[in-house]
Amino acid sequence: MRVNSLRRAMLGLIATVPLSGLIACGFRLRGMVDLPFKVIAITGNPSPPLRADLQTAILTGTDAKVAINPKDADLILEITNDINGREILAYNSNGQVSAYRLNIRVGFRAYDLAGAEIVPEAEIYMTRDMDFTVSTVLATDVQIQQFLTLMRKDLAIQILRRVAAARAQQSRAF
Repeated sequence: MRVNSLRRAMLGLIATVPLSGLIACGFRLRGMVDLPFKVIAITGNPSPPLRADLQTAILTGTDAKVAINPKDADLILEITNDINGREILAYNSNGQVSAYRLNIRVGFRAYDLAGAEIVPEAEIYMTRDMDFTVSTVLATDVQIQQFLTLMRKDLAIQILRRVAAARAQQSRAF
């Protein structure tokens, strides 16, 4: 009985030490993006999946709403380019492709209704490397789409964080 309680105490200690280390260093999960804007319009020509991911990020990760008409918005987020690409990263000994590099490049700028730039023309570039096997072509296509979906979601959040950081920096400058 005593050995069992000692074992439980040691397991509890082993489990709480790494957790307390994370808390002590200031680690916390990313929360909502603090934007001082209440209504955001997405303009330009983003791909439909990127537009959907931006709208989802705005609606779930901020207190803002998405406007259909830019005249109703406090902030206009203009997507200037949205390019997806795939390049060959490596070949195997038979000369067949063995790895790809997926990349997404999104150009954007943000300004208010008066035309004052919040974020000047900027670009975010993201890459992911993935292995490829000729025998699993269909599964690889699904995996590519999953990677691109995750990358777009991450890009949407990064764009909102960049807008929030630029706005915070502008307010500190004045």
